[in-house]
Amino acid sequence: MMSQIGRILIIFGIVLIIIGFLLTNTNIGKHLGKLPGDINIRRENVSFHFPIVTSILISIILTILINLFFRK
Repeated sequence: MMSQIGRILIIFGIVLIIIGFLLTNTNIGKHLGKLPGDINIRRENVSFHFPIVTSILISIILTILINLFFRK
């Protein structure tokens, strides 16, 4: 049981490293949060940013990946 948890943590760590590399070294990171449908309101002293479309897109991608890797 503990070895399975260790493997899962290692896999998540590797995935996070890959995602971090992609976000910093490619154009993917420049477009996240600026997709059509993301809410961005700027007033004089206040700015509000809610990346709803980006959140939905990331959720769909993660759901597909998790279902592919952890299917029984």
